Amino acid sequence: MGKWFKSGAPWIWMTGGAVSLSLVAVLGLLLLIGWRGLIYFWPHPIYEWQIQDVSGNKSVLIGEINDSELVPVERLRAAGIPLEGEDREVLTRYLVKTGNREFVDLDFRWVLETDIKSQSLPAEMAVIERTTNGNFYGYVVQAKEDGVLHEQDLHKVLKRMLARSNGLSEQASKLQKGAIGSINYQLEKLRLKERKAELNDELTDQLKAELVEERKALNDRYQILEKELFSLRAQADRDAITVKDMRGELVTMPMSKVLDVTWPNAMGLPAKVGHWFHQIGKFVTGEPREANTEGGVFPAIFGTVFMVILMAIIVTPLGVVAAVYLHEYAGKNSLTKLIRIAVINLAGVPSIVYGVFGLGFFVYTLGGSLDQLFYPEALPSPTFGSPGVIWSALTLAILTLPVVIVSTEEGLSRIPSTIRQGSLALGATQAETLWRIVLPMASPAIMTGLILAIARAAGEVAPLMLVGVVKLAPTLPMDGNFPYLHVERKFMHLGFHIYDVGFQSPNVEAARPLVYATSFLLVTVIVGLNLTAIGIRNHLREKFRSLEH
Repeated sequence: MGKWFKSGAPWIWMTGGAVSLSLVAVLGLLLLIGWRGLIYFWPHPIYEWQIQDVSGNKSVLIGEINDSELVPVERLRAAGIPLEGEDREVLTRYLVKTGNREFVDLDFRWVLETDIKSQSLPAEMAVIERTTNGNFYGYVVQAKEDGVLHEQDLHKVLKRMLARSNGLSEQASKLQKGAIGSINYQLEKLRLKERKAELNDELTDQLKAELVEERKALNDRYQILEKELFSLRAQADRDAITVKDMRGELVTMPMSKVLDVTWPNAMGLPAKVGHWFHQIGKFVTGEPREANTEGGVFPAIFGTVFMVILMAIIVTPLGVVAAVYLHEYAGKNSLTKLIRIAVINLAGVPSIVYGVFGLGFFVYTLGGSLDQLFYPEALPSPTFGSPGVIWSALTLAILTLPVVIVSTEEGLSRIPSTIRQGSLALGATQAETLWRIVLPMASPAIMTGLILAIARAAGEVAPLMLVGVVKLAPTLPMDGNFPYLHVERKFMHLGFHIYDVGFQSPNVEAARPLVYATSFLLVTVIVGLNLTAIGIRNHLREKFRSLEH
């Protein structure tokens, strides 16, 4: 045994075990998040139950099983639920998603197994995904298409009606966000132009006439587009479906409010797989609805990636320049050591402190000054003097700056001094040596620092809550209006979206699966960004490997 310990084998097993445990923990976490998130998009069976409660009241319940748990009988009896003759120790209780929010008190309810008298899986039970009020469960009994009532071949008729209504709704949305949004943007620009001329005493009669003419042209165009928008919406409202719900009542809903109609109980495995991929695609490319508990997360994906890229553009040159100065130019004295200690300590500052700094310095001081100097016509409404994506990127750039500096310095220190001396001996200046020899060889280390910076910045939430992120952003930071990139705008972020859905949602049960799905998506985005940076780093490492020998 003593020889075995002296051989070092126990330490090898210990380190190997630590690595294995770490891998198992990480993979287990990813599997949990992935499973709980991705299963949400799978078409679940829709049950129809005959319910009889303890008072003898009978009712019909339609919905899908969202969760289940075992409850001790004694606890149920202590809660006042009579269970005479029940000799089991535990009973199963089901959490049923009933949907139909406008007609029921709660769209999630617990059902005890003893209350269920019968259950079935009707093939004609439909799930209707709507723009508001969540899913609706029931039997589609009638479809009205252009004034014609259909009661046969409803699957085929609904497919045709959905294609038409969704196409019209998409056209209306594009028109509203595109051409109409552009006109509103131009009208606001004209207002600011007039205000600026007024402040500068340059508002002449000729300029007033030009502004009036431009406004008239834009308003005329707006009236035409508005009529077109109303026409599209009216056409979308032309068709409707009638559904029989669990109360036995007929509910008519316009097709403009219907996004999709499916019959999960009648689906085979290929159809379910296709529907699963379709729902994931809608989640990734769609916009949020119902206080972020429905719909997609595309604005949050775009905001996260855009902010991280902007942060990387800012932090990389700052970090590299600082590292080059500290390693190549700064003297080896106490001041340099103090600066290095300060840089290292900055990495341990809580992120919320950076958020407070960003709010106070970037937003209020720097942004407010920019508004006073360049955008006085917009005041008192701030342009840069309010939280926005540029301030979020700058705040996270400061937060991740120590990582890039330390990593770049490590890369610079690994470059042999003989390479620098050889370059200088051949007549190159120190600047040329640095730019053409040293920095290219240190680029893999620079990319390593950038990878670590991206990984941290993409997952940060606390500072962003102070300097730019919002629950719902009306527009993206990039659109078709000049200057196309609007870095002063607020934005959505996947990390904040997780916090908002998980802790601020009015419907906790409906939001819970989206927390897992969005978490898995955030991890996927971070991994994608890191893999891109790793690929670039490996390419640079191979490119400059020959210079190291």
